[in-house]
Amino acid sequence: MAHSYHHALSVRKWGGTVEDYLPLHTWFDESKLITADFRHRALRHHAEGIFLAEKLFGVTLTLSTGRAVPTRLIGEQHVREDFGFIPSFADWVKEIRPCPWMGRARPLDVEHETPHSMS
Repeated sequence: MAHSYHHALSVRKWGGTVEDYLPLHTWFDESKLITADFRHRALRHHAEGIFLAEKLFGVTLTLSTGRAVPTRLIGEQHVREDFGFIPSFADWVKEIRPCPWMGRARPLDVEHETPHSMS
């Protein structure tokens, strides 16, 4: 799916209006602000991200028609539309190539260095 609007066509499954769903689908995809390619999905497009959406938006999303739809079902639909299944965060992490700067610990009293200045 290219845009949150297309995900918001959840209206076909549960009723209501596109506007009922847009905030939730936009939340899943707003990580495009960080990186504008498919890697943005690593932030929220997984099982834990779906549960976080439920925490932020509530257990149910009440549509303009008054119908309550479980937030988790809408989140699962979003992720399944993008991947065909729901990955875990561990599925994402195992694909990240570790770099030396990721594991370096510095004492708190050492001046701050940016990751790129560490060799």
